[in-house]
Amino acid sequence: MTYLIYARKYRPTTFEEMIGQKPVVQTLQNAIKNNRVAQAYIFSGMRGVGKTTAARIFAKALNCQHGPTPTPCNKCEFCKTITEDRSIDVLEIDGASNRGIDEVRSLREGVKYKPIYSRNKIIIIDEVHMLTREAFNALLKTLEEPPPNTIFIFATTEFHKVPATIISRCQHFEFKKISQKEIINHLLSITKKEEITISSFGLNIIAEAADGSLRDAQSLLDQAVAFSGENISDEDLKEILGVMNREILFECSTAIIEERPDGIFPLVEKVINGGYDLRFFYKELIQHFRNLLLIKSVKSPLELLPLREEDMKKYQEEAKKASSEEFLRYLVVLQQGEQGLKFSSHPRIYLEVLLVKLCHFKKVTSLKDILQELEKMKKGIKAPSELKENAEISVLRPEEEKREESVPEIEIQGKREREMEQALKDPTVKYFMDTFKAQVLSVEPIKRVKDKE
Repeated sequence: MTYLIYARKYRPTTFEEMIGQKPVVQTLQNAIKNNRVAQAYIFSGMRGVGKTTAARIFAKALNCQHGPTPTPCNKCEFCKTITEDRSIDVLEIDGASNRGIDEVRSLREGVKYKPIYSRNKIIIIDEVHMLTREAFNALLKTLEEPPPNTIFIFATTEFHKVPATIISRCQHFEFKKISQKEIINHLLSITKKEEITISSFGLNIIAEAADGSLRDAQSLLDQAVAFSGENISDEDLKEILGVMNREILFECSTAIIEERPDGIFPLVEKVINGGYDLRFFYKELIQHFRNLLLIKSVKSPLELLPLREEDMKKYQEEAKKASSEEFLRYLVVLQQGEQGLKFSSHPRIYLEVLLVKLCHFKKVTSLKDILQELEKMKKGIKAPSELKENAEISVLRPEEEKREESVPEIEIQGKREREMEQALKDPTVKYFMDTFKAQVLSVEPIKRVKDKE
């Protein structure tokens, strides 16, 4: 017997077996129950979330011998022919290879005829966004007023490319990404049926790598079984999936937090020698700092992070080395630099410079601290001329005071300018000026327009 991969072997055959798409399933079932089936549907969503599967189940539900029914039997001849993709009245068309106007014209000619064998004629066009503009235009009239018992179902991974004129004639259903928990539970049921031994951490790795696609998760499990047999170890999974070694990520975050830029260059060399793509490493580093921020911010991180107990302890120890504000600052800069790394002609140099820059982040004073320090300076520092005058009053004798009063206005002005220059040399004032890169434009108050007049 020909071997069936898990993605085909465990493909849902009823609406109840669909995973993670409850709103779509309930709406379609109610439409069949209440005899409110539309003439055209658009199923959109990422790869491997059940768009084509839902279209096939919908076709069986409408053509089942005991139907139309929301629960097709999968035993009658009508259901079997649709499952085995040999039904004359259920056409599955690939939009990528039949995208021209000639193919759509022939489709329109075929649609004119009534179903030959089944109750309804179902036209399923996969990747419909690949059709040309002319093909879409040729389909419009037929789509708006199709012949009786004819239903169109369009599936697409790029909904934004479908013309608005097509969308307005269809009911749109958006298929969501499948949650990691639902993927893990589904993989666990497969491993029990196939008698496969795999750890919960291994299932977490596969579910994380699948990124919301159930078909991808099933394919990865299939690949792992082909590599390791029925006993799949965590190390084998890491090798198959190309998972980044967490020790390298911890080395990088430690060097950044402890302000050791000298450790960055050998670390990047280690990443390159390990065969990792720099952009993949950068992506994992962002995820690593996100985990640290999450552990620092959430009371029960185990509910959100699929980590083993020993890995969680490492993360908790690492998270103690910096505040949540600092982790947030690191994460923001890493995200902003991702686009630059993607298009850089020297990705290694770009990465090294960015990581060295992060090593110096603790030296950057926050705006709040600067404002507080300036407020203290403002309260503690008097005007330079006032400081000078107070200092001289204590040492001037009466005769000197009289002499001071007789000094011409020009000399007093020059004296004040010298006092200002001397005050600007004061370290505290100089620090203030350097911090804000300020320049003294005038020592006299700005005159209003009315004063000039």
